[in-house]
Amino acid sequence: MKRLLVGFLALFMALAMTVPFSAQAEQSIETVKAAEATELNVSRSVLSLTEIRDVTIEADFGRKVDLKNLQINFGGKALAEWKQWDSEVKSYSGDPFILVKKEPHYVDGTTKIVAELEFGLPFGTADLSPRTVRVIYKELLGDYELSIVDSDSDMKASTTVKLNVYDEFLEWDEIKPSIDKIFEEANVQNERYLHYESPGKSVEGKDMHLVVLAKDEDAVTNYLENVLPIALENPAELLAKLKDGTMGEFQVPVWFNNIHPDEVEGIDFQSELLKRFALDTEVSFTTTDENGVDEEIVLNVDEVLDHLIFIFNFSHNPDGRVHNTRANANGFDLNRDNAYQTQVETIQLNPVIAKWTPLAMMEGHGYVKGFLIEPATPPHNPNFEYDLLMEGMIPQAHAMGQAGIGNSNLTSYFLASEGYNDGWDDMGPSYTPIFSMLHGTLGHTVEVPSLSQDAYDAMVGAGLGMTNYVFENKDELYTRQLEIFKRGIDGEDNRAVDPLLTNAAGESIGRVRGEHENFFPDYYVIPTDKRNQKNVSEVYNMVDYLLRNGVKVEQTTEDVKIGPTTYPKGAYVVPMKQAKRGLANAMLYVGDDVSDWDAMYDPVVANFPALRGFDIVDVRMGDKDVLEDLTVAVSEVTVPASELDESKARQVLKNVNNDTIKMVNELLKEGKHVGIIQEEKFGFQKGDFIVRTEDVTSYVDKYLFEAVALPSYRYIETKWIAQPKVASNGSDQLIFSLNELGFDLTDEEQASVVVSDSNLPKNLAGKTFVGIGNSVLKAVHEANLLEGFDYKTTKGGHEGLIKTIVNAEHPLMAGYRQEEVFYTTRGSWITSVPDKAEVLATVKDASDFFIAGWWPGHDGAKGQTLAFTQQLDDATITLFANDLAFRAHTKYYYRMLANSIYSSADEVESPEREADQYE
Repeated sequence: MKRLLVGFLALFMALAMTVPFSAQAEQSIETVKAAEATELNVSRSVLSLTEIRDVTIEADFGRKVDLKNLQINFGGKALAEWKQWDSEVKSYSGDPFILVKKEPHYVDGTTKIVAELEFGLPFGTADLSPRTVRVIYKELLGDYELSIVDSDSDMKASTTVKLNVYDEFLEWDEIKPSIDKIFEEANVQNERYLHYESPGKSVEGKDMHLVVLAKDEDAVTNYLENVLPIALENPAELLAKLKDGTMGEFQVPVWFNNIHPDEVEGIDFQSELLKRFALDTEVSFTTTDENGVDEEIVLNVDEVLDHLIFIFNFSHNPDGRVHNTRANANGFDLNRDNAYQTQVETIQLNPVIAKWTPLAMMEGHGYVKGFLIEPATPPHNPNFEYDLLMEGMIPQAHAMGQAGIGNSNLTSYFLASEGYNDGWDDMGPSYTPIFSMLHGTLGHTVEVPSLSQDAYDAMVGAGLGMTNYVFENKDELYTRQLEIFKRGIDGEDNRAVDPLLTNAAGESIGRVRGEHENFFPDYYVIPTDKRNQKNVSEVYNMVDYLLRNGVKVEQTTEDVKIGPTTYPKGAYVVPMKQAKRGLANAMLYVGDDVSDWDAMYDPVVANFPALRGFDIVDVRMGDKDVLEDLTVAVSEVTVPASELDESKARQVLKNVNNDTIKMVNELLKEGKHVGIIQEEKFGFQKGDFIVRTEDVTSYVDKYLFEAVALPSYRYIETKWIAQPKVASNGSDQLIFSLNELGFDLTDEEQASVVVSDSNLPKNLAGKTFVGIGNSVLKAVHEANLLEGFDYKTTKGGHEGLIKTIVNAEHPLMAGYRQEEVFYTTRGSWITSVPDKAEVLATVKDASDFFIAGWWPGHDGAKGQTLAFTQQLDDATITLFANDLAFRAHTKYYYRMLANSIYSSADEVESPEREADQYE
């Protein structure tokens, strides 16, 4: 029995070490409630993980007690038990971080007991930004009981104190109450306009919080209903008024944002700025110039609100704040999704950015040593009016940095554009401030160097510095934003941009115009007829995207002939003479080859037509505008119902879009019959699907699919399939894409097909494995699974849009054409294919195979294999060197996933034949 008891105690102690301190504290508070209690007075009730703090405690039990019997507890535990984190053994087993600086003692012969404590740094540093610390520090946060207990009498003096990151840190569920409190106080103190809204909900259903602060409601109405509409339609009118002084009173919006909620200062600085500008009469801060001279700036808030409207978006990503993660609940970095907009948070918030079209934006980030502020390094996205943006952004960034160091103990800052040669570029448009630059916004990412009180203070200072700069230079800055809009409306390709667009050698290359005089086309035409459009469903998705991002879209009212081709009525048209033409073009143009640069921050190719898989026509009119008076403006997208000949018993669904795959998966889940055509016949292709008409009639309004009735007398070879059993041990983004297509995932043991962009299956026998990208190529090679297989990778992350030759006859490539454009961020190609393998796709053996992207060393890929499939004795392996599901943007390649999965599905008996259909 004694041995058993010792074992139990050891187990209990081990478990206690694994329970978060805050949880232990909650448990321990419950255990001491029975003790006789009195109030413990403390000199401060908020303690910090990032700052050493001394705390004086006072207790009075009303009589003398033996000081030797007193024990000071924190969270129900003796102070000595609160140990620092030991990163080597990954446990709280270091030296105690709560010390008694002055032992309990009586004061002047009274019964009052005083002691002094030092609350140190649990992680041994005032900077919690290292990733190993950042993922765990929140387990210490919370309310704790601080107490003095007399062990002789069980008397206790106690109070509750809070352990926080720094004083101003708020958990997500504390932010809305703090906003409400500010609103309540402001309602009593002044008549400023405060408006709260939730732009939308996160993946897990949490509200995003957005607050508008203005002089009054009229200021907001005037901007949104008068100033901004004229700015976007007739900026010349406002430019003339600014020039001759007849503009009158108007306000412009300044937007504060966060998207990485584990970079915590980016949320908390907004709470502080909102509080100051909503409640105070004056807001003061210190700025430090390049000579180290401090200057106090005092802002009269009412005067500021005569010129500015504040918008606070506390975070794109509420779930990340709750879980202390950079990514959203789907595993996506939302700061890479503003251009793609595959995630619910960015889909909901970006229309609000477009609605306001702010003059300036600051997004709080961390953690870059040295306190970095954008603008960024080259290469620059050619769709910016970069000269006009930089004239404001560079001095504004310096104003932000100077206020940041003046408001904190940080001593320096730097601009990315001045501190780096490359590697912090604004070629890729997916980051929020850079995406906002396509709206004509002065967009700044601010990277504080540490997760600390100092960094928070610097972030607040940077926000004040930006506010003051816009306040002092409003008319000049707004004039430039109007000039950006005017260039768009006039169709002007201003050569002042060219000197700022350089290659890696520092030479000015300007916008790459090729044979054209103007970088921007006159129109983009997006056909909606099946003859000229390979993927009609993605057309409607694209139009919806453009509209929600503030881009004007029109639709033809009659057939239009452009060159040799006639496009039937109903084609969508994106007129490029519009204020937001840069945003439209950044998503629709082919892209640029920036492979000469040594470093890039992230992928740069957006190219929705290629990566989403629809046809688009770049239209340049010359002297005659053949679309004039033949289009009408579109304000919303109406997706037509799918056409279905219900007089026939069966339909062939063409394998041309993802809607078809989604519907097929729903049918299979419902136990309906689905067949895959195995031969090219009667105008149908291998990989097309056969279904019963009665099974799909209810889906004509839900999915946009192409169906052709199958005459009952025609026989075509068909494989009838069961619902596939799919597993994935790959990235969150791949799993999201599989779920998006409607595949229900199971565990590997139950699956017949395993799909991964990361790892091999645990057991390959009896399964099909679909592997994607360089990590899988490496794993297959190192495991020696395929004799004769070899590959090459220049570098993971190298990105390219490339011309390819596809084995369109193969079932795995069903629905694709012989010549296609593929996309990769893997920097890989296959150099050797096993003897019995079937090649699915190769890089085109042509000098112009590389279209756009950043892929140093891509020449070696020319003519090489990109994908193949190999049948083994007891398994099938299919490998793709390119991407099929990158950040859910590469939707055109999803059907390669689906085809690979369906090929492994169990075959079932054909359904009962009606009217001797196949006899």
